Amino acid sequence: MVEKIKIFLDSDILERYLLGSTTEMETLQAERYIAMYPEVRKVYDELQENLEIYAKLHAVQSPDGLKEKIVARIRSERAGRRKFFRYAMAASIVACMFASASFFFWDQNQSLQEENTMVSNKIKLLEEDMKQQLEDVRNQFIVLNNPQTKKYNVRGNTKAKELKAVAYINPVKRLSYINVKKLPNLPEDQCFQMWAEVNGEMVNLGIIEEAATNDNLLALPYAKNAVGYITIEPKGGNQNPTVENIVANIAY
Repeated sequence: MVEKIKIFLDSDILERYLLGSTTEMETLQAERYIAMYPEVRKVYDELQENLEIYAKLHAVQSPDGLKEKIVARIRSERAGRRKFFRYAMAASIVACMFASASFFFWDQNQSLQEENTMVSNKIKLLEEDMKQQLEDVRNQFIVLNNPQTKKYNVRGNTKAKELKAVAYINPVKRLSYINVKKLPNLPEDQCFQMWAEVNGEMVNLGIIEEAATNDNLLALPYAKNAVGYITIEPKGGNQNPTVENIVANIAY
């Protein structure tokens, strides 16, 4: 055992352990020997004491004011960090505000685009409706003032003796209109409805309102040998004409 300790002390492991330059295995060995053998512990303490004395003898005195400079530097760095954190926090708040504002304006822009689209669509529909109305007025003027227009007086049958209407047919311009002059009174649950048989198909022209009488012209689909009908239907109109309730017909 003594020989083993002597070999260990003769090596430089203890000195290198003290300087922190041993390998992992040498470190474990040095720590084990120091803990187990008083002789090794005594030598280790002496080496440690000698190292401290050597360090003090060769220590370099620090420049004047170094401590104050180090403390000032630390305080400056801390202040810089606090300032950085404040700037970072402010930047984060600004970024959040910018993101919120961007989303708000984007949402507003989307809403405006949708509203613009709706307005544009409404304007287009109005333009088309006005164009159709102007076209209809032009056609009415042509029919009423063209010498080639044929005029047919229409009267109701026994179910509507008071019904009076005038049909205007222009085969050259291929335009047809009817002017309902007078409608008999009907029960509240009934109405007059206009139809046209064109090329073998029955076309629903809608309900004849009281306001549509007198000077208003109702357009008829033009076709050769077409026939128009006026029927009495349940209030609100019907999908198909009630044949037994035909009160007038117009052949054109």
